[in-house]
Amino acid sequence: MTAMLPPRARFPVGQGGFTLIEVLVSLLILSVLAATAWKGMDGISTARQVADGNLKQTLRLQSVMTQMESDMGQVMDTMIVNGMQFDGAHLRLTRRVAEGVQVVVWYVQRGRLLRWASPVTYKFGELQKYWMSSYQLRGKEPGTLTALKGVEQWQVYCFRSGAMSNCQSTGNVFTQPTQAQGAASGATGGQSGLGALMREQLPNAIRSQLTLGEGSGFGGTLTRDIMLAPQPTQN
Repeated sequence: MTAMLPPRARFPVGQGGFTLIEVLVSLLILSVLAATAWKGMDGISTARQVADGNLKQTLRLQSVMTQMESDMGQVMDTMIVNGMQFDGAHLRLTRRVAEGVQVVVWYVQRGRLLRWASPVTYKFGELQKYWMSSYQLRGKEPGTLTALKGVEQWQVYCFRSGAMSNCQSTGNVFTQPTQAQGAASGATGGQSGLGALMREQLPNAIRSQLTLGEGSGFGGTLTRDIMLAPQPTQN
């Protein structure tokens, strides 16, 4: 019996597969497109990171200014220590809170704007102790927070009697009689210079000028005018 061979397969004339050169060209085109797409995605990612960083720095700066405005809005002149005092480096103030009063100090140290807040108290002796201890701050005390980095200089001006002036002007100081002086005056019918306390008059507003540099994410001088809203003294 003679074996039958299968019929020869027939292919349409003129049709065939891709050549090696065509495959290589296609792969090259795909590689270029992939590299271009990757660079575009990397650029978008970098731009997003920069934008997020700038947004965080802006929000940080805004929160610092908000906190400073909140402190100024709660200034309370207890008649025991100064309600507010700026000595050229430290801005000290007594701030009223729900539980009593606390001393708050803003100051610049080694390129950082720091904020220190004392424990809350309602005792005159403790308030005087916290106020005096604020003259010895080193930046590591409990209650100290780094508010802002990259601060090169800080200046504060006070608005009093319709004009902006240096907060350290001697014209802003007045003499307040103490309880001992008042008692002596009442007993003798005159006025005594003993027991007088030199105090600084509270301004109506302050002007804060922060010179920002490397590390802050900004450059130049940030000026902010802040109104004071002195709280009434509790009897």
